[in-house]
Amino acid sequence: MDDRLIELMNKLQHLESEILHEIQKKEQEFFYQIHKKKVRFEQEVKKAHRELTKKIGPYLRDASIQNILTAPVIWFCLLPALFMDLVISIFQAICFPVYGIPKVRRSDYVVIDRQYLSYLNVIERMNCVYCAYFNGIMGYTREIAGRAEQYWCPIKHARKTKSIHSRYKNFFDYGDASGYRAKIEEVRRGFDDLR
Repeated sequence: MDDRLIELMNKLQHLESEILHEIQKKEQEFFYQIHKKKVRFEQEVKKAHRELTKKIGPYLRDASIQNILTAPVIWFCLLPALFMDLVISIFQAICFPVYGIPKVRRSDYVVIDRQYLSYLNVIERMNCVYCAYFNGIMGYTREIAGRAEQYWCPIKHARKTKSIHSRYKNFFDYGDASGYRAKIEEVRRGFDDLR
């Protein structure tokens, strides 16, 4: 891969790490701590949060008609997400050991913790659980697909894509036939950064 591209990808990883660090600083600002994947707020904060909870009646009364009408469509999408979760997990469990690809830890992507926020009512909590699950499964699926793509077809696209997955940096440039033939097996085994 081009040295400049490697440099840019490293900068991107560094920036993502900095962003995550800044987000985690909010633990102190909002008085919570994470112990064994459980979020714990100080008692005074929990009490203040409960006082800010919007009751179900006013919540539904204030909801826009388009939100109410589209909610069933949104929730129907849970079925394909559950199916995708099952299928992609089975795919990974069967195929990745055969190809020597490190497995993706589902818990790194599916993080469901917003239901512990006392200022959310039951509907908001359900919606937050749904969004966390759905987006987590999409990230989990993308990572599995990216690793499979690195094994089967590690070639960059000629046309610009809106975003790239974590393995894309290891791919061959579009049109690099000699590089592809010379190093395809090396790239297929190039998961040392994940071990």
